[in-house]
Amino acid sequence: MVERLREAIRDVHDFPKEGIVFKDITPILADAELFRGSIDLLCATAGGTKVDKVVGIDARGFIFAAAVADRLGVGFVPIRKKGKLPWKCTEAAYALEYGEAVVEIHQDAVKPGEKILLVDDLLATGGTAAAALKLLDGLGAEIIAVSFLIELSFLSGRGKLGSHEVKAILKY
Repeated sequence: MVERLREAIRDVHDFPKEGIVFKDITPILADAELFRGSIDLLCATAGGTKVDKVVGIDARGFIFAAAVADRLGVGFVPIRKKGKLPWKCTEAAYALEYGEAVVEIHQDAVKPGEKILLVDDLLATGGTAAAALKLLDGLGAEIIAVSFLIELSFLSGRGKLGSHEVKAILKY
């Protein structure tokens, strides 16, 4: 299944800007068997540990995290870009190439000690995932794993995620 997933990912050159090779996951999403297989593999990253909630990072991470949560029979929690959540939030900033961005989570989304599987589609430089972990650590979550469909290893994003266990289905 891993090799089939790798073959389905489409490289889009110069998107969203010149010099970037974007890993397009939409062919996986459009194929029921591949999508199901990707969710199976992401569920397995919990390693058999009972998870209380699955947290997904805005926006493509929602697709995978919500499906993983459903499959595991647990709740789904979104971490969103600033200004997108309707209630009281905790926020964390992270660096971008030119400036910074902010992500948020509802203050009551995770209770202290809850076992969390954090899921996103792609690990690149690690800034967004590191900010998400800062939010979850601040709420007292116990992070079981930080799981990605794709890791761009050459960008060394894993190094920004501290001692958390990081798992990736596909590495480039």
